Amino acid sequence: MEASKRLSSLYIEPEQPPTGTEPPALELIDVFKIFRAGSTETVALRGLNLTVRPSETVAVVGPSGSGKSTMLSLAAAMDVPSAGEIRIGGRSLARFDENELARIRGGEIAVVFQSDNLWPTLTARENVAAAVSLAGLDRDPVEAAEEALAVFGLEGRARNTPDRLSGGEQQRVAIAAAAARRPKVVFADEPTGELDAANEQTVLETLGRLRDRYSAAVVLITHSPTVAKACDRVVEIVDGRVIE
Repeated sequence: MEASKRLSSLYIEPEQPPTGTEPPALELIDVFKIFRAGSTETVALRGLNLTVRPSETVAVVGPSGSGKSTMLSLAAAMDVPSAGEIRIGGRSLARFDENELARIRGGEIAVVFQSDNLWPTLTARENVAAAVSLAGLDRDPVEAAEEALAVFGLEGRARNTPDRLSGGEQQRVAIAAAAARRPKVVFADEPTGELDAANEQTVLETLGRLRDRYSAAVVLITHSPTVAKACDRVVEIVDGRVIE
């Protein structure tokens, strides 16, 4: 697959989808986020709305300070909105306590960052297995790691520590660690920001394989036109709102 092709606090009772209809993987509904420092308020998100379907790849673009990172932290259940609702698989995150949210973060949501994804003293296999183990999932961590590494063509690099992997390989191992948990949504924050063009294409192919093999929705925050072009849809955030 070429990278130029498509990678093909206010509680609201979740709507029940029609029988036989799979709910969206991710929904942000009229989401506001306000940061307060003393008497100063900063409105980062202003009624943001976004829906992502299962197996859909969405590129989120926008200028610095537009609210992209805030949106990611809320959607990935790392923070809570000031108002509005966030749903994962049709279920409102407002319904869950912190223990339940931790389980969702471990098993239904995965985040791949631009760098610092891996433990430097662990091998690729151990890094992926650790991600599964820490998530508390009901599957053998080593078996899950070996399966994911094989899916992404990394079985030959399983015994290598990160310092013996290229930048592209490190990102692919990080994606394997996300995939091994079989999440509903994978967030990738500038996943190719530190890579050259060749490695960028390889990482895009890996994300496409993740989508196809695990039916995960993939949301990428990016400044790369190549990454945006490869996604099913591009969403622009300006001043805390979505512009399709």
